Amino acid sequence: MLNSEIEEFKSQLEAISGVNTKKCMVCGKCSGTCPNYDEMEYHPHQFVQMVENGEIEKLMASSSIYKCLSCFACLERCPRQVEPAKLIEAVRLAVERQRGPQHLNAEDVAQYLDADMPQQAIVSAFRKYKK
Repeated sequence: MLNSEIEEFKSQLEAISGVNTKKCMVCGKCSGTCPNYDEMEYHPHQFVQMVENGEIEKLMASSSIYKCLSCFACLERCPRQVEPAKLIEAVRLAVERQRGPQHLNAEDVAQYLDADMPQQAIVSAFRKYKK
């Protein structure tokens, strides 16, 4: 990405999430309280700093955007109320928008079902992938 594209994308992420990345003082309290810390490649405070520094392509390619539980534990511990979970959700949304609206048809969901799949995943699939 060009610098102008990165700055435009950064401002879009901040507008979507409502997060001011400049408020982060990189104390790491958000990451320290994250219940999924060990599973994430980039931790909540790193997400904020990477967006601030324009390293957005790395974030978009990371599986960490799907490992965030959106539990907002990071917000509870942040002394500056930065809300990293909202920023992670904005990056995830941007990736999904690039993928397009129909990357899985409702008729195809049944082939992915098994006895261990939680019902919430099934309901989410039908909400996300409409006919």
